[in-house]
Amino acid sequence: MTSYIIRKILYGLAVLWGVVTLVFFLFNIVPGDPVRMMLGQRADEADVQAIREELGLNQSVFKQYTDYLNDLSPISFYENEAGESKYDKFKLYCILAKVGDVDVVLKTPYLRYSYQSKRSVGTILSEAFPNTLILAVVAIAFALVVGVFIGVMAAVVNTDFVNKLTLFITTIGMSLPSFFAAILVAWLFGYVWESFTGLSMTGNLYSVDDYGNGAYLDLKNLILPALTLGLRPLALVVELTRTSILEALSMDYIRTARAKGLKQWRVVTVHALRNAMTPVVTAISGWFASLLAGAVFVEYVFDWKGIGVIIVNALDTFDFPVIMGAVLLIGFMLIIINIIVDIIYGILDPRVRVY
Repeated sequence: MTSYIIRKILYGLAVLWGVVTLVFFLFNIVPGDPVRMMLGQRADEADVQAIREELGLNQSVFKQYTDYLNDLSPISFYENEAGESKYDKFKLYCILAKVGDVDVVLKTPYLRYSYQSKRSVGTILSEAFPNTLILAVVAIAFALVVGVFIGVMAAVVNTDFVNKLTLFITTIGMSLPSFFAAILVAWLFGYVWESFTGLSMTGNLYSVDDYGNGAYLDLKNLILPALTLGLRPLALVVELTRTSILEALSMDYIRTARAKGLKQWRVVTVHALRNAMTPVVTAISGWFASLLAGAVFVEYVFDWKGIGVIIVNALDTFDFPVIMGAVLLIGFMLIIINIIVDIIYGILDPRVRVY
C-alpha cells in the first residue's frame, strides 16, 4: 500500500510540473507587452526597460522558466548578496543552509505579484478562493441531496413516463453549457421572476449595507450560482442513483428483506440506498474538483467574487501572474483531489494497487 501511495504522489507531482510548464510557456509566448500594459503605451522607454529588468522579462525564456520554478518550489535557491530583506515577499520562510553565495530556503510557494494592482498574487487568490470553495460545496450538496431524492423516486415508480422524464432531465442537465445555463437562470429568476423570487442577477456572499453599517452576510446571493453550477452533477447523480437502486432492488438480500415483511420505503432507504450510494459518492468526488474549474463562467455571469472573476479580469488586462497563479491553484486542487480519490480506491479495492 505504501508503494502505491508513493507512486500516486510522484505521478501527481509529475502532472503538476507539466501543468506549471504548460502554463508558463503558454503565457510567455502570447502577443502583448505586460510592461506597456502597466505603464501605458506612451511610457518612457527607459522606464519600460527598468520595469522589464525588475520583472526579469529581459532575460531568456529558459532563465525566466527556471526562476519561476524556483519561486514556486518549497525548497529554493537564492543568491545571498542582497541580504535577507529580499525574502520579505514570502509569507513564511526559513534559511536551511548557506552554500557559498547561495541560500537554501524553505518557504511558501511564491506566485509573484500582479502587474496591475501590485498586490501579491497569493493574497489576491487567498481572498477569492474561499468564495469559490463555498460555491462549489453548496452546489455539490444541492446536486447530491436533490439528485438522490429524484433518482430514488424514479427507481421506485419506474414507469415508462418517469423513465423518459428522467432521461430528458439528465440529458438536458449534462448537455447544457454552464455559461448559457448561468445566463438563462440569471435572466429568469433574477429578472423576469424577480418579484416572486426576491433574488438578484448578481451579488456576492457579503453585501454592503445601504445605511453605512458595513458588510453583512447575504446568503440569498448564493442560491442562483449554486443552482446553476449544480445542474450538471445533479443530472449525473439522478441517473447513477436510479440505475444503482434498480440494480440493488433485484438482489437477493432485498427479496429477503421484503419476505420479512419490511415496508417498501424501509427496504429502499435502509437496504437498497446504502449499497447504491457507492458509485454516486465516487462520481461526486471527481465532480467536486471539476466544479472548481467550471465555476469560472458561472462566477463571471453572476459577478460572484471568486477565482472566476479574478481570471476574467486578469485576462482583460494581460495580468499574466494572476492568470497563471489562478490556473495553477485550480490545477493543484484537481491533482490533490484525484490523488486522494485514487488512494481511497486502493484502500477499498486492493486490485487497483497493481496498476
